[in-house]
Formats: sequence, C-alpha cells, structure tokens
Amino acid sequence: MNKSAARNIDGSDAVLEVRVELVGSVPTIWRQLEIRGSMALKQVHKVLQAAFGWEDAHLHRFTTDDPFAPLRPLNGEIPEVLQWLPRQECEEPEDSPEEECSLDQLLDLSSGAAFYEYDFGDSWLHRIELMSRRPANDDSPPALLIDGGRRGPLEDSGGFPGYEEIMDALADPSHPGHAEHSAWVADMTGSDKPFDPAFLDIAAVNLALAEGFY
Repeated sequence: MNKSAARNIDGSDAVLEVRVELVGSVPTIWRQLEIRGSMALKQVHKVLQAAFGWEDAHLHRFTTDDPFAPLRPLNGEIPEVLQWLPRQECEEPEDSPEEECSLDQLLDLSSGAAFYEYDFGDSWLHRIELMSRRPANDDSPPALLIDGGRRGPLEDSGGFPGYEEIMDALADPSHPGHAEHSAWVADMTGSDKPFDPAFLDIAAVNLALAEGFY
C-alpha cells in the first residue's frame, strides 16, 4: 500500500471527518469524529471503542465492504472481502495486519466508506463514511468526537435483538424480566442510576480519547 495516501499533496497529515453509524440501529446510533488520516487502524480501533463505549473485550476487524452483504460473483466466484485484523489474529493468507494500514488508506481502498465489526458473536457492525478532509495543524488532536446520537449498546447484550429486549424490560416495571435485567445493567455499568440509552456524554468520550493518545 502507498503510505503517502495518508498525506496531503504537500506531505502534511490530514484530518478526516467521518460519520460512523452502527448498522441496523433504530433509532440510529452514530458518531461524527475527526481523526488523523495517518492513524493506523490499530489506533482507530481504540478510538471507536471509546466513541461507542465498548470495552475491548472481543475480537474485531476492519473491512472494505459490508462483510454480510451478498456479493456479485466475479468469474464464477464470490470475491473475498478485504479485511484487517490485529497481527496476532491474522491466520489466513488474505488477512492483513491492522498495524500496517492507516484510516486514509482504508477509506481510499473502499471508495470512501469502510466497515468495522466488533464482537463476532453479537456482531456490532459500524459503517465508516468519509465526510470531508482538511490539513492538520500542530493543534489538531489525534481524534475528537464532534457530534453523535445515543449511547452504544451494552457489551454482551446479544446483538440488537437482545439489547432491545433488555431496553424494553427496563422501560416497563411490570415486565417479567424487569428486575433481572435491571440488576444485570447495574452490574454492567457499575451504577444503580437509571440507564438512558439516548444519552451520549461527548465530553466524557473526548476526555477518554485525550487520555488514550497523549
């Protein structure tokens, strides 16, 4: 791959504004981020973990295309989706280490919209779309959350079907699973405060991003 893809014409780094949406979420769970284009996918993974409130407890990968979308056969064969994983998880010849690819390179290969899958069991799929780019300066942080909607689902909640069931139970005190799910959420969040799936603390995310990169 051409490492210069992560640079502007004058050789300086670029700041990429990207919209990251959790595919299949209703209402939409999304983040608007500014990320250095030269950032390796290994670090982008950490940014997305902080932005969505994940705990880095499961496997992940980056792909150029939706890994679950039906692909049109090419010369009678279904083409492989290009994917990047942590170096120690690369087991197949077509796997690439995420440490050796930048966000700019990934988006260039995917024509501006790539994917990030976290937790191959719950399969949280994020679509990363390039919105704009601008030259970076000395004051540009490696990553910054500038907008978003709703908090991320809880870890190990069973994908969207399981998460929706938990939210329904929390919202209805008469639900037969209300007490059980309330206790589980309190244990997962470490708080007895009411859980608000619509709340996104942008300041707290940016604090986590700053602590993670400086």
